[in-house]
Amino acid sequence: MVARREAAAAEVVEAALGRIARLEPSLHAFREVWGRTARARAREVDREVAAGGRLPLAGVPIGVKGAAGLRSPVTRRLLEAGCVAVGATSVPGPGTGWQTWGLGAGGRTANPWRRDRSPGGSSAGSAVAVATGMVPMATGTDGAGSVRIPAAWCGVLGLKATNGLLPTADRSGLAAPGVLVRRAADLAVWLECVLGRPVPDAAAGAGQAVTAVWSPDLGFAGSEAEVVRVARAAADRLAAAGVVRPVPPAAGAGAALLDPGEAWLALRAPGGDRRRAERTRAENDGRLAALLAGARLLLTPTTPNRPHGHDGPGERYSTALTWAFNLSGHPAVSVPAGFTADGCPVGLQMVAAKGGEGLLAGVARAAEGVGPAVRGPAGGESRCGPGPAPGRGSPAGQPSGEPPGGR
Repeated sequence: MVARREAAAAEVVEAALGRIARLEPSLHAFREVWGRTARARAREVDREVAAGGRLPLAGVPIGVKGAAGLRSPVTRRLLEAGCVAVGATSVPGPGTGWQTWGLGAGGRTANPWRRDRSPGGSSAGSAVAVATGMVPMATGTDGAGSVRIPAAWCGVLGLKATNGLLPTADRSGLAAPGVLVRRAADLAVWLECVLGRPVPDAAAGAGQAVTAVWSPDLGFAGSEAEVVRVARAAADRLAAAGVVRPVPPAAGAGAALLDPGEAWLALRAPGGDRRRAERTRAENDGRLAALLAGARLLLTPTTPNRPHGHDGPGERYSTALTWAFNLSGHPAVSVPAGFTADGCPVGLQMVAAKGGEGLLAGVARAAEGVGPAVRGPAGGESRCGPGPAPGRGSPAGQPSGEPPGGR
């Protein structure tokens, strides 16, 4: 929109700051809001566009994960493309061993669909800010599901890149940069901006169905029956629409992995049994290679459970279905699948071969029109994926129509 001179960056950013001011007191999605610097940067973008500068993301307001997020090379590439950082989104605070929550400047970050539930984490505020339309895009990092879990629990799209594809400060090799958006088209735009090149397969799923294997639990996760039902129904809708073509695992491949939990923890913890962890990694890498040789996608629920309360997840690992792909390094995206009977969002996770981000973005975009429109409180409509409309209304503050900003 700004790049086409249909709106000024200053106007778009001011509108985003206005939504943040209105919604932040009840959601606590931000640690810091950078109003003064955002307005100044928006004016700079307007001057660059007026001078003929080519900025593919001119004037797009973004949330940046955590106060340190501005130092990320990926964030810097987004700013160079014309994005305007409006604030640091919430991440987990001290005092818990679990990371599926966030602490904003005003308190615990609330799930916009169920205020009594966690939004997930650790990219908690990024997911809430995108879900409620405060910003159309927010950055994240994913070391065990930290982009995909909050995306699933807040009803937005969250992409984890192939490990090693983009620079990260994580020394364990388990974390990868990611992004949270409301529109699937923005996944491909994000990829092109941070990679600096066109993305192959970005039209996948639009004409010819993509082969896919389904697994409810990867053989070990103990997923909740209702979460599986919602995610499987979304996969079935994609098949009925011709976006994916279900296939059984290749002979001898199976859709079961070794539980990666101990291996992941060993690679993160000083003194962990790295030899045993690497054996688990090698075994799962072999199984995934065989599986993805016979199908282009692996589909699972994003999490084995619905969003937990603010008191924590208990004994269940919400990461059970996500951290396998941090250990293996495969790219994965969570797309909205639908809602449980008590109004909790569920995500459908899609996993591709390494370097398959374009395929994931293309299938996510093809999936966007499959589900019915979700009606927001202002009467507008939004389509994020193959899931059905919720039974308990839409997230607080969700704007009508498309997210703000744009190109």
